[in-house]
Amino acid sequence: MVFGPVNLLPNAIADLFVESIASHQLTPLDRHVLRTAILDGGLDEDEISAIDRLLYSVRRGRIRWTNQD
Repeated sequence: MVFGPVNLLPNAIADLFVESIASHQLTPLDRHVLRTAILDGGLDEDEISAIDRLLYSVRRGRIRWTNQD
């Protein structure tokens, strides 16, 4: 599955964080948004912290990777 470029909305990371915590999963599109945000840089401290917490939750098994969008 190939995705095109992503232009992040102002609250994209915060929205993704809330949705992932509620659903306990990260979709391929979510992972693409995270990867793009990290590689593009320009994240503020709160966004970096939210991404760190998401990845920690994945490691602990609280959030799982899915193959469904």
